[in-house]
Amino acid sequence: MVPKLKYLFILVIIQTVNSNLIWDATYPAIDQSLHEEAIDPVLCEEQINYVITDSFLRLQFIDAGIRTPKGILDGNTVDLGNYHQCLGINRQLEDSELQGKYCLIRVPLNQTLNIPQLPGLTDIDEFEINEIKARFQGAHEINVGARRLGGIFNNDTSPLASLNLRVAVCVPKTCSTKQAIDSLLFNISAFGFEYTEEFCRVPNDKPWVAADYVAVVLLSLIGVLSLISTVYDVLVQFVLKNVVRKPIYALFSIYTNGQRLMNFTTGPDALNCVDGIRALAMIWVLIGHTFITESFYANPFDGIQVMRSPEGLWISAAHITVDTFFTLSGLLVVYTTAGKLSGKKLLQNLHLYYLNRLLRMFPVLATGVLLEASLFNRVSDGPYWSGMSDLVDRCRAFWWSTLLHMQNYMSPERTCIGQTWYLAIDVQLHILSPLVLFWLLSGSKKLAWLALAITFVLQLSAATVYNFLMEFPSSLISPNRRPDEMSNYMFKYYVNTLTRASPYLGLVIFNYACATALLSFVIYSSYPILQPSWDNQPLDSLYNSFIRPAWALGLGWLIFACVHGYAGPINWLLSLRIWKLPARLSYAMYILHFGLMVAVNSSAITPPFFSPEGLMFKFLGHFGLVFIVAFVVVLFIEAPCTILFKKLLNGVPKKEKKPAVEPEAAKETGKEV
Repeated sequence: MVPKLKYLFILVIIQTVNSNLIWDATYPAIDQSLHEEAIDPVLCEEQINYVITDSFLRLQFIDAGIRTPKGILDGNTVDLGNYHQCLGINRQLEDSELQGKYCLIRVPLNQTLNIPQLPGLTDIDEFEINEIKARFQGAHEINVGARRLGGIFNNDTSPLASLNLRVAVCVPKTCSTKQAIDSLLFNISAFGFEYTEEFCRVPNDKPWVAADYVAVVLLSLIGVLSLISTVYDVLVQFVLKNVVRKPIYALFSIYTNGQRLMNFTTGPDALNCVDGIRALAMIWVLIGHTFITESFYANPFDGIQVMRSPEGLWISAAHITVDTFFTLSGLLVVYTTAGKLSGKKLLQNLHLYYLNRLLRMFPVLATGVLLEASLFNRVSDGPYWSGMSDLVDRCRAFWWSTLLHMQNYMSPERTCIGQTWYLAIDVQLHILSPLVLFWLLSGSKKLAWLALAITFVLQLSAATVYNFLMEFPSSLISPNRRPDEMSNYMFKYYVNTLTRASPYLGLVIFNYACATALLSFVIYSSYPILQPSWDNQPLDSLYNSFIRPAWALGLGWLIFACVHGYAGPINWLLSLRIWKLPARLSYAMYILHFGLMVAVNSSAITPPFFSPEGLMFKFLGHFGLVFIVAFVVVLFIEAPCTILFKKLLNGVPKKEKKPAVEPEAAKETGKEV
């Protein structure tokens, strides 16, 4: 038995989760009806007869289609054929147009084919059969995760019983897969060959919808405004120097907004280390998602071994970095509000307190929703584009719940921009924060500490009771858990405001914890949980309840040490100016990165080989792309909207003293409070 076979289901779940989601978008990203309506058995027969007479054309269809996946014994069950070659087939016949159609089918190995014995064909050696069975025997131990995918393995007596191969076939557009395979290859019914069709693609099957036109018009309008505003700004400042410049006309000026964006001057009391922490946290998010956004791997067994090894914990523990953003958000809410408002003024200006946060987040969030619902579907294509089309369909169906910050409770499994579950929780906690801030700003330190302590204890107690009652697993990767338990973990624990609030609240109370030990413990404590032998529900519940407050505890001490001069070279590293720009772009990068990464990965024409070195190289490409797109969105959209909103909300009370944190540092992953 090969031990690494035990871990197949984890990586395959991560790779193919998008492909198993079905959404109810009114206008789907890929119009399957185009392929269904084109099926014409009579015309198909005519075209098949033509293909049979044209050897080169027949070879094109066969070459672009069905073949056995390479590396089955390393866990690869997918062969994607030649997508672009298939859809590129176009031959004008006398009375019809012959076009290629690309389909992906699932072929179960648990079937008996009535293949006649051919002369000269000897039986496979019994030792070879036993060797193959031994390679797959470990599948029994991971059948729970496999059923989540629709049954790669089950508890049948044969380890190959429910193994499904996913292979591509290329057929004429007018044909069903059965009619084409029967005619071009062999009579599948006669041999007892069984398969199920997963999807088919035809040329030009991504129709333009209202969201596409809105995106093109709106972005073009912003581009024109930016051009006019920039020309005006430059003309007034450098040519017509005596003319009084009107700031409203320079609102979309790339020159002025670029200067503001690249100005890294800070005040004497700025928390410079926060920029480094935020930037590094965003980089860790990108690294983690680089490893999990691939649709398939050519060697998933090797990937599972790496992800579950001590050396791979820096990858598998990357999800904890989201709690870094919660911690910083809780810190900055208190740090900036305390220098601006009293408890009484907070209540008097509560509507402005909320509007400031919501309006500052809206431009980038709305841009991300619009792009994911429209143009991201058009930037590329590939044999498994359904990974991207699923994201598009989600945004076309559930854009409203994301813009209302309700997505973690309103159909969380169908969230538009899936990673914004974090944003929803942050907004919900921000809405609740005045309940504690009032006492903190009232001037009484005893009341402030009492309010913080009571809130933290109540939240932590409620979360602990909830975790013990629900009996969640303690990791996104839990080999011995049923698929419904993993779904409950994701949608009832991982994106739940109650269970994720402790980092937001806990920083203020526990500033004096031992950061190094705590942060290391949080990362390496996940190692035993990742092993198949782990089965300890009480420790799972305790882990879920306290591991995130422990992370906030370590970060709290790190920030405290940096501010008070105890961190030495760590503070120097985190305060480098190189982190300023990534920190300012971090919010836009967070909103935009996942869709961009999925678009790149869904364009792959063959499963990539898993290796940490190769994926880190790919991470650099993802980082560069996301950084550039985020910079453009911030420069052209967020920056002018921020100035406009400040002018509209001029009723916000003036600060009594110079803020201790620069405006950009008062952002949760990039936003002012």
